[in-house]
Amino acid sequence: MVRVLSVEDERFPIAGTFTISRGSKTEAEVITCTITESGFTGRGECVPYKRYGETMASVREAIEQARHAVEYGANRTDLLSLMPAGAARNAVDCALWDLEARTTNTAVASRLGLTSPRAIETAYTLSLGEPEAMAAQARANAMRPLLKVKIGGDNDIARIRAVTEAAPHSRIILDANEGWTDTNIAENLAAAAELRIALIEQPLPAGADQILGRIPHPVPICADESVHSAADLDGLKGLYDAVNIKLDKSGGLTAALELRDRARMLGFQVMVGCMVGTSLAMAPAVLLAQDADFVDLDGPLLLARDRSPGLIYNGSMVSPPLSALWG
Repeated sequence: MVRVLSVEDERFPIAGTFTISRGSKTEAEVITCTITESGFTGRGECVPYKRYGETMASVREAIEQARHAVEYGANRTDLLSLMPAGAARNAVDCALWDLEARTTNTAVASRLGLTSPRAIETAYTLSLGEPEAMAAQARANAMRPLLKVKIGGDNDIARIRAVTEAAPHSRIILDANEGWTDTNIAENLAAAAELRIALIEQPLPAGADQILGRIPHPVPICADESVHSAADLDGLKGLYDAVNIKLDKSGGLTAALELRDRARMLGFQVMVGCMVGTSLAMAPAVLLAQDADFVDLDGPLLLARDRSPGLIYNGSMVSPPLSALWG
């Protein structure tokens, strides 16, 4: 067996500007890992995330450090001890899943026991802005059944109200990206309940989770920045109602499957989410999300240019990946 691993930095323009409470971006910076063996090639994509101390350079270096082990036969289980959770391991892990599918002529869906993976409904994300601008975004997407709304500022109740009035028939997920505080969370939660919000992601900074155990949850609260691996879950019981699983946090599909199964066992609702990346990054997550309570895999819909071939989106429905893309 002769394996060759390669790493490539790629950039894909975002359609406009994508803004959350921590800043704005106009392009998706991704790293693609390719592993070739016996004439077959597997690919995986990751998105380095500054919030977790990752840069393009640091993630690339982490993959390079694993090169020798991977080229000499390390498998996905080996990666769990060879590399820490995070974007670098995600790219390598997903490339190995793709490679296995091609060398064995067995689709990843089949390996996961999914006999007929289905198209699933994804949220569509609205950037953070002033209430009027967010209402305009919501109005333009009011036909979508599920919207995810970025908030996390001093005027969030006005933002929430503006969006719900502009898209009255859409279910709404709020994502505060750690932007609320112990002084405004109760008021914001009450307003969210009044406006029939379906879910709120990570309202408080990771590390301030204990506050959530002392206040009512009139709307289900979902951990995002506070959960990376299955080992985190026991500490979140009684604080959160749901967990957001992202491959770039968990460090690949292998670890994400373990996280999902453990979350279900502990009674959490499951959301499968994403960073802003291409269809290659979303493809394994679509299979992970087949039984999720909430799905947020709209990354390619936010781009001005995606990979070709990419995932097939029909409105807010995203179909399982074609083999030409991944898996």
